[in-house]
Amino acid sequence: WQTRSAPPTAYEHALADTLQAIFADEIDDLPRILARLDASGVAPPAGEARWTEASFRAELRRLGR
Repeated sequence: WQTRSAPPTAYEHALADTLQAIFADEIDDLPRILARLDASGVAPPAGEARWTEASFRAELRRLGR
């Protein structure tokens, strides 16, 4: 957080909250994480219809910068 140039967006908050809930339910395998993200209503990046392994990894990389 200290290295961010701006506060998190509503999308970033929603993604983080959803991931926290997924991990709190002890879901830690990628296929189930992606299924829960799809069911959550948090839209995948770049207008994709569903979360994929590639889109999830790319989004985490992008947000981790």
